Amino acid sequence: MQRSPDTPGVIAPPPLIAFAALLLGLALDWVLPSSALRHIFGLVTRLVFGGMLIAAGMVLAIAAVQRFRRAGTNVEPWKPSVSLVTDGIYALTRNPMYFALILMLAGIGIALGSDWIMILSIPAALLLHFGVIKREERYLEQKFGESYRAYMRRVPRYWV
Repeated sequence: MQRSPDTPGVIAPPPLIAFAALLLGLALDWVLPSSALRHIFGLVTRLVFGGMLIAAGMVLAIAAVQRFRRAGTNVEPWKPSVSLVTDGIYALTRNPMYFALILMLAGIGIALGSDWIMILSIPAALLLHFGVIKREERYLEQKFGESYRAYMRRVPRYWV
């Protein structure tokens, strides 16, 4: 995505990154089937655990989006940030929406027994980290200065 003066210049919409990993994983499942997950875990176990990850990701994403909307700032990272959100779920982690995407992607991979989706969740996470999150951090630090730096010192990027 082309960077305008008041945006972080993310490389792609984050949901598109996760969706591309999902589609590529499904295509690879069809062309080069691999079934390690299916051999290790039964269907019920995969559905329960995968469903739990998907549900956790959805709850996290909804909480994060609602917090942005209450603050009156843009959810889309290719649009300008109007305000710095540091409360609610953002008091626990700086990137709940991206963490939620990876949780949901991994949950789908587990539920479907897709080794390829699980494998591709790693490059998707790296793409989100370097192509979205790091760019957003530079942008937010430039835009909000010391307020954002203090927030970065206080709240972990990924909950740990």
